[in-house]
Amino acid sequence: MLEATPLGDGWTLRYESDTLPAAVPGCVHTDLLAAGAIPDPFLGRAESEVAWVGRRDWTYERELDGRSAQEQTDLVFDGLDTVAEISLDGRLLGTVRNMHRSYRFDVTGLAGRLSVRFVSAYAEAEAVRGRLGERPGAYAEPYQYVRKMACSFGWDWGPTLVTAGIWRPVRLEHWSTARIARVRPLVAVEEGTGVVELAVDVERTRVEAPLTLEATVGGVRARAQVEGTEGVVRLRVPDVALWWPRGYGGQPLYEVELRLLHRDGEPLDAWRRRVGFRTVGLDTSPDAHGTGFTLAVNGERLFARGVNWIPDDVFPSRITRARYRERLEQAAGAGVDLVRVWGGGIYESEDFYDACDELGLLVWQDFPFACAAYPEEQPLRGEVEAEARENVVRLMPHPSLVLWNGNNENLWGFRDWDWEPRLAGDSWGEGYYLGLLPRVVAELDPTRPYTAGSPWSGSWRHHPNDPAHGTHHSWEVWNREDYAAYRRSVPRFVAEFGWQAPPAYATLRRALPGEELAPDSPGMLHHQKADDGNGKLHRGLARHFAVPDGDFGRWHYLMQLNQARAVAAGIEHWRSHWPVCAGTVVWQLNDCWPVTSWAAIDGDGREKPLYHELRRLYADRLLTLREADGGLELAAVNHAADDWAGTLTLRRMSVEGEVLGRAEVRLAAGARTVARLGVPRELAPAGPKEFLVADAEAEADAEAEADGDGAGAGGAGGLRALHFPVPDREVLYPVPEFEVALAPGGVTVTARTLVRDLLLQADRLDPGARADRGLVTLLPGEEVTIGVRGWKTPDAETARSALYCVEPTR
Repeated sequence: MLEATPLGDGWTLRYESDTLPAAVPGCVHTDLLAAGAIPDPFLGRAESEVAWVGRRDWTYERELDGRSAQEQTDLVFDGLDTVAEISLDGRLLGTVRNMHRSYRFDVTGLAGRLSVRFVSAYAEAEAVRGRLGERPGAYAEPYQYVRKMACSFGWDWGPTLVTAGIWRPVRLEHWSTARIARVRPLVAVEEGTGVVELAVDVERTRVEAPLTLEATVGGVRARAQVEGTEGVVRLRVPDVALWWPRGYGGQPLYEVELRLLHRDGEPLDAWRRRVGFRTVGLDTSPDAHGTGFTLAVNGERLFARGVNWIPDDVFPSRITRARYRERLEQAAGAGVDLVRVWGGGIYESEDFYDACDELGLLVWQDFPFACAAYPEEQPLRGEVEAEARENVVRLMPHPSLVLWNGNNENLWGFRDWDWEPRLAGDSWGEGYYLGLLPRVVAELDPTRPYTAGSPWSGSWRHHPNDPAHGTHHSWEVWNREDYAAYRRSVPRFVAEFGWQAPPAYATLRRALPGEELAPDSPGMLHHQKADDGNGKLHRGLARHFAVPDGDFGRWHYLMQLNQARAVAAGIEHWRSHWPVCAGTVVWQLNDCWPVTSWAAIDGDGREKPLYHELRRLYADRLLTLREADGGLELAAVNHAADDWAGTLTLRRMSVEGEVLGRAEVRLAAGARTVARLGVPRELAPAGPKEFLVADAEAEADAEAEADGDGAGAGGAGGLRALHFPVPDREVLYPVPEFEVALAPGGVTVTARTLVRDLLLQADRLDPGARADRGLVTLLPGEEVTIGVRGWKTPDAETARSALYCVEPTR
């Protein structure tokens, strides 16, 4: 039977004459940090102090003994970052140049000093660029010339920390006669029967040995013979329970066990995975509105409630199984049902996809290409095909994986970012996205759809980012316009859009120790990587609020509020246009370090107000008020499995709390539909002292009752929508008055006036504290209890000091 010996211990890291202990998996930066040889690049401006690390060559070493009683011993690296030469006692075993692949070397009978010498990724990238010529990209760093996590070269939310190291596990595998080299599982559902077809490749030491494959799943067992180095086992499992995305059903997973047997039944090797039975489709058929982009699971068409995922740490080897689970549970807790693994990162570890399988989170997987023209010549082309083949097969067992995507923004970049004239006919990646990658997916994983890129309109007949066709990235709004502009169009699928805000206050305090915080203080500017990021923040805020001068706490609160408001404007509008619009994927869920960014969860794992707002925006049921055809319209979005019937209460109110008009209307929205109701003209608010409140009965949405977040939280815990006819800076808000009292496990706030967008910043109470909700608007007499965990010494006055809300501009 194949035996594996982990090789995680005993490594050293050598640079010139210096040697220090090394952790495997790991990287040079984390080893240097552990040894105290470099400052933490996440703190202050220390990132700049460690830039030299990515420019040097580094060597990992340890003793290795490949001698065994078995016939063959292989040295297996699950991941090497990125360009390396592997030798044993001076004997070259091989060279590698791709972070996204695994590697195997025959070391049978060998022993001695194992050396893995990493060459700077800069040196490799610059050498490839010198041979193949310049290719344009969104950033000056040469990430498109090497098969490495692009964002380690920096991004508009990430630091430039170019890593090297043995970033995934390494081991020895001892085996005899034969081993399982690859298993390609095709999982399907045929009239209620689950079908698993395992296409198996084996490697042999004995060509003549008769081999048998034996597989079991769901109580069904099957056998097949290996012919040469290949065999196929097919199993049919009757009456399988279907795997569904969260909110649509359960997530049953079936254990598949495959064994490779010798003639006498002796087990030689085994392969085990979990699979889920479900069907997935992508409807891109043309219609009266353009070209659709609608995912369907088990025949159920979905509005995708998505988030974009970047690597959760700029040093990915530090991301544990528990950390993946925590971050993805946060996503599920926000109502998310789709996570897009963005193309400037990595193919994530099994831990990521396992958690998505269990939580019912659909995965949209980009191939690792982002925001640049990528050469298609060797040595890159062969590496791209090898990594695609390996990772497509590796990830196939996961039912959560529902879509392969060729790249991020490269087709758009070719058309709109002045690439075409600069390339002058040179290769730039089109052959990957429209040729190589769809061919690999069709050959290896025909059960899943493939799309050439994001954004992409489906063909060159339309602009790649045409909102009427396929996927759309909406960045003009953040870059140049007010977020109200989101309401001007109805894209078919919004795969990226977002708005920036700083991280939580405690995260800033940890990342910028001793700094007097200000929007333009040195550390704050260093942890703002977007081009003119602060300028866009300030212009975006000034359209709605007076920008505070000299009050960092208020600036920080308003920026976080504006982020939540901006994303809400987009999602409320686009969800209300289902099924024309079939999904929103917010940029972005998470951060890889402490930074001002578009994330809902900051680099220390703390939830911004946007996170809690997503819980409202992505709940099964949502109310939104909007201007339409010269009047006001209320849209009731019902993505629950049951019909939504109840009573809506509409109140036209003054900012002082007087009810100026009232009506009750019946609501009837079928399952997975949107109902639209016109607001009587006499209830439409006018001027700076009026607003409209729409409340649904509390029993209408149990999920929203439990969350009770944001503008959607009614005083009785039901659903609420608000409409103010003028921007906040023009609203004649009263001076907010409210009472604060401790409650079991939290704080109760009782409003005496209108209190708009109240926020308890729990991390100001204690860096380890978390609140169970974000922004909430209270009418006079209403109260809310905010749960707080991790607060060691609660008291009401301290709580009041951590409460912020909208204040009058005068």
